[in-house]
Amino acid sequence: MKITMIGVGYVGLVTGTCLAEIGHQVVCLNTDKKKSARLQKGKVHIYEPGLDKLVQKNLKAGRLRFTTDYAAAIRDSLIVFIAVGTPSRPDGQAELKYVFQAAESISQHMIDYKVIVNKSTVPVGTGEKVKEIIQRKYSGRFDVVSCPEFLREGSAVTDFLRPDRVVIGANNKKSANLVLDVFKPIRTKKLVTNLKSAELIKYASNAFLATKISFINEISNICDLVGADVEEVAYGMGLDKRIGTSFLKAGVGYGGSCFPKDVSALEQIAGFNGYDFKLLKAVIRVNNNQRSVVVKKAKKLLGSLRGKRIGVLGLAFKNNTDDIRESAAIDVIRLLQKEGARVTAYDPVASKRAKEVLRRVKLAGSAYQACQDAELVVIATEWQEFQKLDWRKVKNLMRVPQVVDGRNILDQNTMRKLGFHYLSIGR
Repeated sequence: MKITMIGVGYVGLVTGTCLAEIGHQVVCLNTDKKKSARLQKGKVHIYEPGLDKLVQKNLKAGRLRFTTDYAAAIRDSLIVFIAVGTPSRPDGQAELKYVFQAAESISQHMIDYKVIVNKSTVPVGTGEKVKEIIQRKYSGRFDVVSCPEFLREGSAVTDFLRPDRVVIGANNKKSANLVLDVFKPIRTKKLVTNLKSAELIKYASNAFLATKISFINEISNICDLVGADVEEVAYGMGLDKRIGTSFLKAGVGYGGSCFPKDVSALEQIAGFNGYDFKLLKAVIRVNNNQRSVVVKKAKKLLGSLRGKRIGVLGLAFKNNTDDIRESAAIDVIRLLQKEGARVTAYDPVASKRAKEVLRRVKLAGSAYQACQDAELVVIATEWQEFQKLDWRKVKNLMRVPQVVDGRNILDQNTMRKLGFHYLSIGR
């Protein structure tokens, strides 16, 4: 099937490449000529394990190409995906101007029936607005479908090719069946709903996962007060099949391009429709406050942080990505700086992006360099590299052997036997 993907950001590039991988003819469309030219040469601009090789493989096979030619890309495809960004506005609402601009561009080049598939994360009712925009300039038949993405950064290729489910929101059988055909090679549960239900499923899913994270972080704070171990508590909870173990990992809170904006957007959607979503407000508040837990633990070890040398390990919002959007690590660094600390930081892949947003932070070339002469080391991202460090060597490099493990990735007994003053989250 011939498919056009509008947008070559994280979702668009992964989705377009994986659709080519399962056998479709895919053209990825964007307005940046330099970016398209680089992608056409197989040069990927985002860090995602396995994606670069998959792009190169499908370019070579002739199933994938990149262009800025809207007219040809829209004309030649039956299915047109919209996969553009929907960042948060200052008031928490999703910014939809890129979605609407894509719809406007589609309308200018349509000459026959198309299925417009919204892959971007959008509020309920956006599909209807896309339809209205296209109808202003195109009077022929077309359908708008919602197909929300459930990709996790760091494992997005696997998530696409072996997903938990595919959700398709359509208001008629013809368009639903066409999109089902797109995903026919993917063996998983495929759920067909109406358009609005599919739009809401995405927000509801991310909001629930964020709620689990905030809940276990609240439990971790109680564990610190009463002397319990949050990992033992989480494991005991997770043995109940109704609860499960996933997303019950205490730490400095969630971040990234999805959870923060989707939780805020759902809370806004509820408010606009006259409902006060008190639970989500609490989830957001708890997550924001969790960053300060690390700073409080740092002050417990160091007293005043003014002038203290602190090494921070991790800048990305999670491991296996260079994405620093809404990163808890970045927030922690800024809080440490507000207390007067002198910060040296390191991340295996995200340092270049972090340099664009951080001020007065020395970026080290290795984890060991970040620890050199530090009076405290903070682990802010759960990279496996940090687990495998020679912590005896780290101790010898540090001015004072003290660690605040904001991700609970190290064994506390081992660290203390090595001679570290070691604090973690809820343990």
